[in-house]
Amino acid sequence: MEVYQIQQDTANHEPTNRLHPTLLVLRPIIHHTIGIPIMLTSYKRLVSTLVGNFYFINDNPFCYANSLQDLLSKMDFLSSIFVFILFILSLFSFTVAQQPYVRETTTDCPNKHNESSALGYFCNGVSKSCHTYLTFRSVPPYNNITSISNLLAADPSEISKINSVPKAATFDMNKLVIVPVNCSCPGEYYQSNTSYVIDEDDIYLSIANNTFQGLTTCQALGNQSGNPPPKELIPSQTIIVPLRCACPTKNQIDMHVKYLMSYLADVDDDVSIISERFGIDNGLFLKANQLSELDDTIYPFTTLLVPLQNPPSSSLTIEPPPSLPPPSALLPTSSSNKASKKTWLYALLGAVGGSAFLLVLGTIIFCRVFHKYRKKSVPVPIPRTSAARKKIEKESHDFLEHISDIAQSLKVYSFEELKVATNDFSRSCWIKRSVYRGTFNGDLAAIKKMDGDISKEINLLQKINHPNVIRLSGVCFNEGHWYLVYEYASNGSLSDWIYNDNNDGRSLTWTQRIQIALDVATGLTYLHSFTNPCHVHKDIKSSNILLDSNFRAKIANFGLAQSTQAREGQFSLTKHIVGSVGYLAPEYLESGLMLTGKDVSELYNEENKHLTDTLSGVLSDDGQDSLRNFMDPSMGGKYPAELANLLVKIVDSCLKKKPQVRPPMDEIVQFLSRTLSSQLIWEFSNNRIY
Repeated sequence: MEVYQIQQDTANHEPTNRLHPTLLVLRPIIHHTIGIPIMLTSYKRLVSTLVGNFYFINDNPFCYANSLQDLLSKMDFLSSIFVFILFILSLFSFTVAQQPYVRETTTDCPNKHNESSALGYFCNGVSKSCHTYLTFRSVPPYNNITSISNLLAADPSEISKINSVPKAATFDMNKLVIVPVNCSCPGEYYQSNTSYVIDEDDIYLSIANNTFQGLTTCQALGNQSGNPPPKELIPSQTIIVPLRCACPTKNQIDMHVKYLMSYLADVDDDVSIISERFGIDNGLFLKANQLSELDDTIYPFTTLLVPLQNPPSSSLTIEPPPSLPPPSALLPTSSSNKASKKTWLYALLGAVGGSAFLLVLGTIIFCRVFHKYRKKSVPVPIPRTSAARKKIEKESHDFLEHISDIAQSLKVYSFEELKVATNDFSRSCWIKRSVYRGTFNGDLAAIKKMDGDISKEINLLQKINHPNVIRLSGVCFNEGHWYLVYEYASNGSLSDWIYNDNNDGRSLTWTQRIQIALDVATGLTYLHSFTNPCHVHKDIKSSNILLDSNFRAKIANFGLAQSTQAREGQFSLTKHIVGSVGYLAPEYLESGLMLTGKDVSELYNEENKHLTDTLSGVLSDDGQDSLRNFMDPSMGGKYPAELANLLVKIVDSCLKKKPQVRPPMDEIVQFLSRTLSSQLIWEFSNNRIY
């Protein structure tokens, strides 16, 4: 229970605007009785309503009336009964209250949100300390027992034992890991302390939501004694990280609950899934987190308390099969699920990190800055001699005959079918350049006329089944020209939304931009790591990113795509540099070295200076003016500045000259996934869609 010191008013003894300590002591009693803390201002209103017009001095809670008898004499009978009942309740009920769920407050760093446990779980248990458990999902570099135990200040032997793995084990990507910890109550909140050394680009939000995955909050970090204010973080400085934990209340102990495990909610989780996974009563789980059947919404990267009668076992860390596919395809399709779990073990072909999606991310966020200087692609040479053309036609016909053997799902269309689908390639069906809209059995499709050898693109696309890569459904060859039939992207290319103003005044929202960047990064990860052999696109730019009806991104135009054809730990070299000037990594331009995922090194403005030079002004600015001037004005400032700053920093890290210091593409996918989740929480908390 909170203890309030009673101080005397030494200024004078005249009747003043004061509140008796009886009422002040009742405030924490009410808090522990109902399990929800009451702010002083709210408590004033409560007392004023039930007791009468009693007063405070400068909002000081340590004031008192001249005498309890004097105070009570001014109360009516009902108010006296109210105080008496609360006092009786305090004798036996304060240990019954459960813990409030933190909800969507974790990204609202300037506000403490104490009533939602953003600062930690309240010390309302029977014991002030206990042995309990946390969960953590393995993400490099925290994907083995040593690194996880160091991060969370846990005993590696206990982690090894409870997860039934050897001490030298490396966990699969996103594997749920149980971490035993000691939880104590040094003040108002339970916590298990660990330490963390500030990195160069860290802020409290990124430390809480990215590094610790929601096991702490930015509010708790800022409130922790000894930690610097949020705007005074210094690289190499050590801070205390209070991890979220709790001990059972008397009511829970009476129901044979021995442990409250802090479980990190995942993107696909809901209350019933978590309850079923840990074999607990759904009602007990809801009550432990002050949720109900009518109010059971949970958010990713937040903690929920799972009441357990016995220590958790390693069998509980096995992921249950999903009932429905997730809305965001963060991993490859089922055919490559097993390979995806070993992604980090293979280090993604050298683990040198991918930034090919950064043109997309940069132009999405900062579209107005560079749009006058769109780069022209280096054209693919097309033979002009009649002999060469006859050779191409013969090879094309031979290739067409074998398409059915290559992919049974790839339809070979006649040219007449294409003419019917496009109304004889009429102007009304023209989209742009050599692309037309066609209709086959009521379904829309995009038909692209192409010249030259397109066998590599067909061979690649017919192997791919990924939601973030455009799907090739059919082909046609007529009079020396190829016609490829693709799935239809009703919202056109990303460049249409960035560079053109003919979208009826509409523009991409901040959330849509993050989702598009995540989609592109996910598609590139699939190309770089899960195709066999692995491929690089070599021409990622906004015009080659298509948007479907839900503004989900699909990578298109694989005419320049190339296999890396390199063994693990080796690099692929090419003598022919192709792609779009200004969109290619420096090592590729200088030596033909292809590092999967190393695209986009610089984008030029009117002064032909590097994008990194422009970003440095934003990164070095303590205020928000540079960031605001750098962002797309069409968003009208409707974005969280802290998340925008995080994206600027990740863009800057991906534009480093040395490829070995750029983050791996898998890290980019994980970062954007969490950024999107934080953005959705921010949207909900602001009660509007951005």
